Amino acid sequence: MILKNACILIIDDDKDVLTAVRLLLKTDVKEVVTEKNPENIRWLLSKQSFDLILLDMNFTSSINTGNEGLFWLKKIREFGSDASVIMITAYGDIDLAVRSLKEGAADFVVKPWHNEKLVETIKTALKGKGKSPAGSPSGNSPVLGKELIGESDVMNDILLKIEKIAPTDANILILGENGTGKDLIARAIHQNSLRADKPFVKVDLGALTESIFESELFGHKKGAFTGAGEDRAGRFEAANGGTLFLDEIGNISLQQQVKLLSVLQNRQVTRLGSNDPINIDIRLICATNLPLSELANENKFRKDLIYRINTVEIVVPPLRKRENDIILLAKHFAGIYANKYLKPDPVFDTKALEKMKQYLFPGNVRELQYTMERAIIMSDGEQLTAADLIFSPIESSLPADTEPAELNLSTLEKNAILKVIEKHNGNISRAAKELGLTRTALYRRLSKYDI
Repeated sequence: MILKNACILIIDDDKDVLTAVRLLLKTDVKEVVTEKNPENIRWLLSKQSFDLILLDMNFTSSINTGNEGLFWLKKIREFGSDASVIMITAYGDIDLAVRSLKEGAADFVVKPWHNEKLVETIKTALKGKGKSPAGSPSGNSPVLGKELIGESDVMNDILLKIEKIAPTDANILILGENGTGKDLIARAIHQNSLRADKPFVKVDLGALTESIFESELFGHKKGAFTGAGEDRAGRFEAANGGTLFLDEIGNISLQQQVKLLSVLQNRQVTRLGSNDPINIDIRLICATNLPLSELANENKFRKDLIYRINTVEIVVPPLRKRENDIILLAKHFAGIYANKYLKPDPVFDTKALEKMKQYLFPGNVRELQYTMERAIIMSDGEQLTAADLIFSPIESSLPADTEPAELNLSTLEKNAILKVIEKHNGNISRAAKELGLTRTALYRRLSKYDI
């Protein structure tokens, strides 16, 4: 379908949105119809056919579900329309918008949008290419799918979120355990943003003591304190025009939070030793390994600061909840380190693959990466075996709220045997003793589980 031949229906309860989109499209398409009340969708569809429908996700209607867009998306299909549907959403409804793709939407756009991007999205949807397989990103991005690796549903949802929010200036809060790749996600957002050619400045807030916090973030004037031998710009100024990534924001004190909140509200910094405010223009991304419920404790973290930094939230799942990505990532890292250490491209044998699938990776992607580097260094041939995979003794336990992914008794027994044998470097006698088995009984179980 060519854009100039298209009939488009726009459904939104905001008059300004209807007017803006109608004016944007009216010279490029055959017909634009606007409607404030979604209750009239059935009548409109019975009157004429549309090639594409732009549908808001929230209306002040009698359907008090909180996800009215999904309701009307389903109704459009029930009414027999085969029009491509693009959802219109605000930052706070991005999770629902991602879900809408699984319910049959072609794509979604985030308010406020860039007109060129909206037109391009409409063109793509009209060509029947609005939705990539399994709701994954369209692949137009130079970064997504290359540095961020994953085929699991949760990773596809994250990649899609990044693709949609990156071109905006929304503040992002990235939540996830250590080693899940929060830093990589922050960089991907920047590299796919309109600020990509400007600085990306990372600050590890957990490494800043109370005494240097203000100086590092906001800068200082010469003589402001002992050792301040010259004027120095802080990280906020260094990131001006680009992206500031505040990692481990959950570690800062309440007093530091007050100072940070003031800067974010006023969009100005004042260097230590100066009374002259400096305007700043940054896109803010924050990250923490603390769960949002813990951040919400006002004895530890100010709620007004949470709202300020959390326009859009991205929760990065631990690797144990991304089972489909483990082998994919392992092969990726193995290839990198084989090239680095001038080794042949590795091949994983069946038992090595099974061992990785059974392990819960408490250290997440970072632990998997170091495991593969160690395996490549120590292996003697092209094939990587289960014996080559030595998991880190540092990561001895999972987080307290984590249950084993598999509660089947046979699987638990097999995992326990693998862990103990690995602990004793393959010594069957010592492993049998720790497991409370005879050597013969242990050998029977090794045969049973094909270990």
